[in-house]
Amino acid sequence: MAERAQVAVSTVSAALNGTRPVAAATKLRIEQAAAELGYRPNLLARGLQSKRTRILALLYPAPRGGFGLTEMQFATGAAEEARELGYHLLLSPENADPIEELRHLTGLGLVDGVLLMEVRLDDERVDFLTRAGVAFSMIGRTREPGPIDYADIDFAVTARDAVAHVAGLGHRKLAFFNHSTDAYAAQYGPAIRAGAELAGAAALAGIGYVDDFRPGSAEEGGRAFEALLSAHPDVTALAVMDDHVAVGVLAAVAARGWRVPRDLTLMLVLSSSRVAEMFRPRLTTMEPPSAELGRLGARLLIDRLEGRARSLGEGGPRQRLVPCRLVIGDSSGPPRRQVP
Repeated sequence: MAERAQVAVSTVSAALNGTRPVAAATKLRIEQAAAELGYRPNLLARGLQSKRTRILALLYPAPRGGFGLTEMQFATGAAEEARELGYHLLLSPENADPIEELRHLTGLGLVDGVLLMEVRLDDERVDFLTRAGVAFSMIGRTREPGPIDYADIDFAVTARDAVAHVAGLGHRKLAFFNHSTDAYAAQYGPAIRAGAELAGAAALAGIGYVDDFRPGSAEEGGRAFEALLSAHPDVTALAVMDDHVAVGVLAAVAARGWRVPRDLTLMLVLSSSRVAEMFRPRLTTMEPPSAELGRLGARLLIDRLEGRARSLGEGGPRQRLVPCRLVIGDSSGPPRRQVP
């Protein structure tokens, strides 16, 4: 390869391994020679020499319904950022014992750092990585993140925008179907924060708010909708955290002979606009900044690994909040149904 690129062997090594700067034109010539010769770097061998593998693990517990578009946007954003910064990203869906999974990944020395997803308010994975001295960052945050780098949704701004949308349409009572009881009981950060911030935003806007129902499937969503209207017939707007639950709600609306948005404004929370477009009518959604958060999480981890934060005089944690974006669909409208 050195002969084909007309450079010294040491220059080839520096260009491919990043051990010292190489002129852009020279690096391009070496990369072209590598491609022509079908060269692929041996990451494990490189790791033995440098004690770095340039591999990151994304620990992402698989959702009960499997990975959908919204979930994969987080992973692809992180993977793209890692690749652009010279790293590889390993997606590792956790098994029943996340600590054992972490012990296996970090104990083998195959990864330089870990990126945590689906963070709980009190997350045992954080304690393990901190004690083990393994570099990590979070997409999400614990109850008290302290010195940990993270990128997360700004739930306060997201909730204010969601409530302002329905209140601006004239709705006086909003209901929220949060994640299922299992996720909520596990102190899943997004579920806890979304519910608390929506309640606060509704109170500030002076509209009624109900969040007593946490269905976890389409069937449960339909039953929860009927129970909601039985207890609160004056609800005219509903926000839903689970796409499957929204399917059940729409079926229950149709079974009553109602239509969205004439009889109910229906909004998704933390769902991709691409998912919202699959519904009929196309649903309004508070779209999470999935790809942006994935990129931010990966960049924070890599910067920490490479000491950039310290070199810039930012030795403390770097913590970013990004709000969801309101994408208005065909499911939003002023209340027209007569309510008690």
